[in-house]
Amino acid sequence: MKKVLIFGGSGQIGRHLIRRLTKRNHLVTVVTRNLHKKGIILKTQGNPGYVEVVEANVFNENEINHLFENKDICINLVGILFEKKNNTFKNIHINFPTMLSQMSKKYNVKKLIHVSALGIEQSLDSKYAKSKLEGEKNIINNFSNLNILRPSVVFSVDDNFTTNLMTLLNLLPVFPLYYSGKTKFCPLHVSDFCEIILKVIEENISDKIIECVGPEEISFREIIEKLLISIDKKRTLISIPLKIANIFAYFFEKFPSPLITRDQIKLLKYDNILSGNNKSNVDIGVSAKLKFDDEILKYSYMWKKGGEYSKKKN
Repeated sequence: MKKVLIFGGSGQIGRHLIRRLTKRNHLVTVVTRNLHKKGIILKTQGNPGYVEVVEANVFNENEINHLFENKDICINLVGILFEKKNNTFKNIHINFPTMLSQMSKKYNVKKLIHVSALGIEQSLDSKYAKSKLEGEKNIINNFSNLNILRPSVVFSVDDNFTTNLMTLLNLLPVFPLYYSGKTKFCPLHVSDFCEIILKVIEENISDKIIECVGPEEISFREIIEKLLISIDKKRTLISIPLKIANIFAYFFEKFPSPLITRDQIKLLKYDNILSGNNKSNVDIGVSAKLKFDDEILKYSYMWKKGGEYSKKKN
């Protein structure tokens, strides 16, 4: 049994991870900035008595420093895809993990697990990728016993990837493709990703950087085509010139939750697959088993005709 401190536990990965950790009798402390909004949800993710939810301003050292006392593991799941007010790439991807690594060292936490992103080393024209990489470098300098996990796109029924795409495909008669949809991904189901994290925790894996991928390599166009089949829709897929794509993205950035940003378009230039420079989840003994096609069929019915999210109800 280990005492685990989690930041970013209310997201897709965090909720699944809490369930898996408590099932294995690990004690979990989850930090949230809004106990009233997220406390009950987080409490019900794990076995009774194994989850403590604490409200704190996670950017204030004085509010969170005591939480590191007597903890075995600190897990950072905090990340953003676009900037909004004070939630900048610098604050979230550099300053925050740097602070966590310093606190982990100060309070003798045994292991720090930091979730980053696959493909950032080659995407240095992206602010997102540059901030992720700088954050990694800082925590490597500050803390020795750590694991940086770099997953490809993580998906499940409660993600913001497949669900948003299916919503758009349900509504739009024409769907735009950037770079002709050739960008390759290795979609990783959240259950498989949680298995990787558990392996790292329970077997004290020492590799500093581990790239995490699903069982297959597919292009973005193939992802869209598979989603269309799963929701029983036909749509026209068109390649958008880069200049036009950036104009659209500029206007999308004015919305609170943009569909796409100019920085994300830069990321799509690069494949999101194994680099060959670091160990992978397969190398540490965890082969992802859940295939994209099989898993999306378990929840895509909600976007079919008559489904909860279909624009056409029966």
